Amino acid sequence: MTTEYVVMNEEAPDLSVIKRAGRIIKEGGLVAFPTETVYGLGGDALNPESSRKIYEAKGRPSDNPLIVHICRLEDIEPIVREIPPEAKKLAEAFWPGPLTMIFRKSSLVPKETTGGLDTVAVRFPSNKIAQALIDAAGGYIAAPSANRSGRPSPTLAKYCLEDLDGRVEMIIDGGQVGIGLESTIIDLTEDEPVILRPGFINKKMLQEVLGRVEVDSTLITPDSGIAPKAPGMKYRHYAPKGELVIIEGERDKVVSEINRAAGYNRAHGLRTGVICTDETRDLYDADCVKSAGPRGDEDSVARELFRILREFDDDGAERIYSESFSGGELGQAIMNRLMKAAGHRVVRTDEGETLHFK
Repeated sequence: MTTEYVVMNEEAPDLSVIKRAGRIIKEGGLVAFPTETVYGLGGDALNPESSRKIYEAKGRPSDNPLIVHICRLEDIEPIVREIPPEAKKLAEAFWPGPLTMIFRKSSLVPKETTGGLDTVAVRFPSNKIAQALIDAAGGYIAAPSANRSGRPSPTLAKYCLEDLDGRVEMIIDGGQVGIGLESTIIDLTEDEPVILRPGFINKKMLQEVLGRVEVDSTLITPDSGIAPKAPGMKYRHYAPKGELVIIEGERDKVVSEINRAAGYNRAHGLRTGVICTDETRDLYDADCVKSAGPRGDEDSVARELFRILREFDDDGAERIYSESFSGGELGQAIMNRLMKAAGHRVVRTDEGETLHFK
């Protein structure tokens, strides 16, 4: 398969290309496209074969649910059994935008799209290219992130091409995305709304609309036997090719420990990557030191994280160490992605922990 690569301006989408891309999806093909969060890999959400193709193209486990993207509020009604009052409040506050809601699905949505579950995850993105494509494709696009499973989610179209060239019919390049982290996911099928994946829409923002909101505290592991209700709950995600470890603690201890590791790696012929902020960038002596921006600018850290992880692959970084970014409104979402990328490997220097080399 030859993958067509098209560059497009979000403020003036090429409707002839959008129409052609919509036809590809209607006919069972796949199109990678930009959203405000990350790039998505789109197929017909109501076609079981399209969902199977998405799983195959990504190398994604088939029990990992896909998100159904819509472009009109009224289009939610045919694909869910009921719309709770909480959903209407959230839609009014945050749609279109980076929020995914989980409902009881109707029979219109095949279980191939929902990972075998009786629930469906639904989102209304704000990106104009995404909205136009969803409309052209018939109103319902199933779209996980447009990368090979387990790799960092793409915030630039070139990374979609890197992972999916020859696996999809078209990639639409709409430039760098604005947020850089996947949408917040909230489950509305339980007695209390529950956040299953943190994102740009944080708990405080949701509580201002709904009142009480819970956060899922269960870490589902690959051998748990529990079916994940939302994308990203079960499997390792976002991982660069090099081994990633998070170093937590007081700044000087973190810098010292990372520099110690970089010195060891250099002596053994290994390239070292470091994820830091503007404030500490010049303190590190490593092969590839990348700042995600000022520590106080969480929007920058979120936007740059996946790009940095991808660039370490280009740089050939074999061991990567990251400062912690906990705290603040976006801190939970950033650390959620970073922890998954690191396979939950953390060294806490304030507790006397140190890296063990091998």
